[in-house]
Amino acid sequence: MAKGKKSSLRAALSSQQSRLKKNQQAKDAERAAEQKLKQKPKGPKGKGKAVPKQRRPTIPFAPTDTILLIGEGNFSFAKALVAFPPPSLEHLPSVNVTATAYDTEEECYQKYPGAEENVRVLREKGGQVYFGVDATRLDKAAPLKNRRYDRIVWNFPHAGKGITDQDRNILSNQVLILGFLRSAERFLAVGPVPQVHARRRKKPSEDDDEDREMSETEQDGGDTRSRGTILITLRNVPPYTEWDVARLAKNPPPPKAMNEPHNPYYTLLRSFAFHREDWEGYEHRMTKGERMHGQGKTGEGGEDRTWEFCIKDEV
Repeated sequence: MAKGKKSSLRAALSSQQSRLKKNQQAKDAERAAEQKLKQKPKGPKGKGKAVPKQRRPTIPFAPTDTILLIGEGNFSFAKALVAFPPPSLEHLPSVNVTATAYDTEEECYQKYPGAEENVRVLREKGGQVYFGVDATRLDKAAPLKNRRYDRIVWNFPHAGKGITDQDRNILSNQVLILGFLRSAERFLAVGPVPQVHARRRKKPSEDDDEDREMSETEQDGGDTRSRGTILITLRNVPPYTEWDVARLAKNPPPPKAMNEPHNPYYTLLRSFAFHREDWEGYEHRMTKGERMHGQGKTGEGGEDRTWEFCIKDEV
């Protein structure tokens, strides 16, 4: 990217960072209050604590979906999807799953213990595995040429540059996300906007362990192929909340020059809690030094959360 282009993008993103910093303290206080309410037992008097309701996992895939996984790291999520799928995906063909990593195959195996075994299982099951795939330049990946997907998934994206300055670190990751959203546009299936309906529920109570802002949702099935969607999962705590992924997707910075590529506009379909235990054998891995071997942490407290987007209709 040219120096002038980077400067204009930094200016646009910096204004978003300033707004987020002003609101972050209030959001943290609100989140802490909500956590206290959820942890407070609410059983009938004299009968002890209420029995927690069983959580219904959100599985954002259908058995007919073609799925592209970006930045897989040690490929444990891809393996879980293919080798140990949840009941609703028992009939998902393994060939429908394409898993990619930014590293070369040799680099991947050196960085992530267990990755070679996960890849072996994936390939034996019929899953497709490709290395050296840049999320911001998917068009340069020859195996993906002329292909379109129902779901393009990036769990816990990170630029991995090891920048200690918080503002610069946030900016580098925002640039990464924008590049990915721009690159992935041409690889999404074309069709009508997916219909995402909230499941009918009783009036929420204070001991309800589900997120009250976004109820569990399901997409309609059918013979008509819906528009492809992008799913991005992050830890829903600072500094990741300061990347402002939803706003970057819905209202990206406009190009500053005629020759700059446009940033596509997306519609946020839903967000939901991502529970790692729903995917058997999944192990989150970081990208730098000892952190990539499982020593790093993706933020204290909070939750993992997935945001799902589709391309917005032109007005």
